[in-house]
Amino acid sequence: MTVEIRDASVGDEAQWRAVWVEHFDFHKVDLASAITDSTWRRILDPHSTVSMRVAMVDGELVGYAIYFAHPSTWVMADDCYLEDLYVSDRVRGQGIGRALMDDLIALARGNGWSHLYWHTHESNEGARRLYDRYVKSDGSVRYRMKLETP
Repeated sequence: MTVEIRDASVGDEAQWRAVWVEHFDFHKVDLASAITDSTWRRILDPHSTVSMRVAMVDGELVGYAIYFAHPSTWVMADDCYLEDLYVSDRVRGQGIGRALMDDLIALARGNGWSHLYWHTHESNEGARRLYDRYVKSDGSVRYRMKLETP
């Protein structure tokens, strides 16, 4: 099996949406279609900070990494936040998540970003096995406050 990792393109939309729905089903989250639409527009917008790399196997989109670089106040260079990494269940365990991580690490180094960071739920054992191959948790605890918009 050959995995190709590349930037998302306009023609990926239908396949991405199918894997995106699978991703949120995995997390048992019901996401409004307007959010999915907005996310896709941001991914393709060259002025947006949101970017996506896709994993392709035999012409089929089977996974993705959504990330964005941002300024840091702790170092001179930008940092990169990996917001979502997902690999379709039907091909999970075949090295595609590792390929996406390796690709993003190379991209981050190539862009001179200082840190690559992410989080996952403590119960997501499969993701944690993958991530622990790269670096152990730094012990940070995430706080997330939902803000109501007027």
